Amino acid sequence: METTGTRRSMAWLLGVWGLTRVVLLLFVFKVYVFPGPDVTSDVSVIYQGWYDVLRTGTFPLGDVTWQYPPAAALPILSPALVFWLDYPSAFFVLAFTADLVVLLLLLYAGLRPGRTLRGTWVWVAGVPLLGPTVYARYDVMVTAVAVAALLAGTRRPRLMGALAAFGAMVKVWPVLLLLAARGRAAWGWAALTIGVLSAVFALAMPGAFAFLTFQRDRGTEVESLGALVFHVARQHGWDGQVLLNYGSVEFLGPYVDVVSTAALALSGLAFGWLLLWRLRARRFEAHTLADAAFVAVLMFTTTSRVISPQYMVWLVGLAAVCLCFRESQMRRPVALVLAASLVTVLEFPVWFAHVVASDSLGITLLFLRNGLLVVATLLAARELWHATAIRATPAAVPAQTTRAKETSLPS
Repeated sequence: METTGTRRSMAWLLGVWGLTRVVLLLFVFKVYVFPGPDVTSDVSVIYQGWYDVLRTGTFPLGDVTWQYPPAAALPILSPALVFWLDYPSAFFVLAFTADLVVLLLLLYAGLRPGRTLRGTWVWVAGVPLLGPTVYARYDVMVTAVAVAALLAGTRRPRLMGALAAFGAMVKVWPVLLLLAARGRAAWGWAALTIGVLSAVFALAMPGAFAFLTFQRDRGTEVESLGALVFHVARQHGWDGQVLLNYGSVEFLGPYVDVVSTAALALSGLAFGWLLLWRLRARRFEAHTLADAAFVAVLMFTTTSRVISPQYMVWLVGLAAVCLCFRESQMRRPVALVLAASLVTVLEFPVWFAHVVASDSLGITLLFLRNGLLVVATLLAARELWHATAIRATPAAVPAQTTRAKETSLPS
């Protein structure tokens, strides 16, 4: 039976979710204008352009901005399901629906015995912190798949593996959810799902894997960690440019390739640390799967050459799953990610012009947002390692046992 406190918490959750989501819809439907550049243009111009090509049965082979695995065609084509609306409106409705699905999944998980609604509050509060960008990108749909996969967890490893693999075929990063999966079931079903989907797309639609060659000449995106080098260097005469390149605003010029290579090296180090953790981890609890996935995605987001605002949706979703578990050690990293989400909406779209100009306000916002992500990453990694990979001191237990035996001896 639900307690009065639970019912009150549910009422607040649903009320805050409903109110904040109505506000987001009013912004994307342009009833009210959100400050900064129009975040919905990706849907009305880029996504709709891809939609027109994809519906002919081929991938946009001549468009280098198509940098996604083949199953990304599904969310781009999905507005056809809402055929009575124009493309942008249908997309916003489906993004809203994905948001609702995540809410329901987290509520279901949070109301189970031994769980908590803190995770649901993370999602309810975290999404509006990012502004209308959430509903103007398909990342919220991928996040819904990732949340479902993690919540399937150890109880349904086959389902988890299939969902994580499907998510990876839409936008790669959900493959990291399998990091802490134990046993062969999750990995086996993931491999099977990827194999089947790859074969279907390769046979049915030409150019399914052309995206693999579309990122070789990318620069360093202006919001990334490495971009801070060039934001500061511009104040001291760096001879480079800020241009729209491969679908994002990037730095191009001297030493950009060096910084981009350094970012890839950092991602490589992150992968090495995660592999070492997996080999050393000994204690796996119910929450370890979600905690490890959060740490892995946080590491690769922070070290990426591109930290777009929609990447934060992934982190908010995984953070929400972590805090569904009372025993999760990720409370402080999650708080830092929520703070970084608030700064993110300020740097894009509100004051994005200042970021592009590399002025004092733009640089300050990026130092703050990326600094919060770096601290969150280091803290989350430390918490995961201490919770799972460091063995308890063995000396204390034998001493207690010996004393117990001595007191039990007859006098």
